[in-house]
Amino acid sequence: MIGNAVQELLLENEESLMIDGENVATLLDTHPLDHALLVLTNIGYSKIPVLDSEGRYVGLISLSAVVEAMFNTTDIEPGRLADFKVADVMEECRTAVKLPVNIEKVLNLLVNDNFVVVTDGNDTFAGIITRREILKAVNHTVHELETRYHVTEKTPVVKVKQAQKIS
Repeated sequence: MIGNAVQELLLENEESLMIDGENVATLLDTHPLDHALLVLTNIGYSKIPVLDSEGRYVGLISLSAVVEAMFNTTDIEPGRLADFKVADVMEECRTAVKLPVNIEKVLNLLVNDNFVVVTDGNDTFAGIITRREILKAVNHTVHELETRYHVTEKTPVVKVKQAQKIS
């Protein structure tokens, strides 16, 4: 559990933690894979969210999944990409957090991923929280904690079994 003081500092600039969905590169599940390759290579990200036609988050598409679709048993065939849709190779609905976000859950998810998808109550894509934005908040927290709070070390608690052995 995150302490109140730390959580307050982490969320002090909460509005800047999430990159709004309008500013995030996404693909529709119906887009052809050649379009996905174009988008992924132009934006320079290895993975982006996939939405359905209603704007709901349905999965993630990675550059490696698109490239893998070009391979057959003996050759690389870039022309094959037009035969597939994003939905054919995407990772279906990975974990997302719902608004309002639980910062502890976000921190746990960012251990393994570069970003976490944020949705509203109807699974409509709202945006992403990146590891970079969280690290900015952590940096702010560690620099501000002792300037705003008096921090003292707690006395170690002796376990009951150890205390009984001593007596």
